[in-house]
Amino acid sequence: MHRTSQRELEEYIRTCGLFRNKARNIRATSGKIVEEFGGEVPRTRQELMSLPGVGRKTANVVLANVFEADAIAVDTHVFRVSRRLGLAHGDTPAAVEEELMSVLPRDKWSETHHRLILHGRSICRARNPLCEQCPLSRWCAWFAEHRAARPATRG
Repeated sequence: MHRTSQRELEEYIRTCGLFRNKARNIRATSGKIVEEFGGEVPRTRQELMSLPGVGRKTANVVLANVFEADAIAVDTHVFRVSRRLGLAHGDTPAAVEEELMSVLPRDKWSETHHRLILHGRSICRARNPLCEQCPLSRWCAWFAEHRAARPATRG
């Protein structure tokens, strides 16, 4: 990858959005993996985060999915659903990650991360959440505050 031209790599990933910046990071990261890590993807969060374009969330995704390590990656879905359910109250992804790690058993972190994403995409959507269909609504702090008191509408 690091030998591929910027332009050629951009063509492969054009549909991803922000493809120019991503192509630059992919090339730089690939080169660093070859030069500094002997061609092996690093196995620690700190080493992963030293790679261009890799932040904490991406490092946690790699740790959980590639190396099957216990990690919680807080993306927009995990952030929203965790706060709505009252599992976390933090105002930043890092704060929510810390809170989730403190309330969930370590061996459930990665599994819970995937379940929260799925729930956030399918039911607990950012706009127009499907609270009435949600199997968790009876425990949901957000539902209790925002939807439960509202009279049902007829459609």
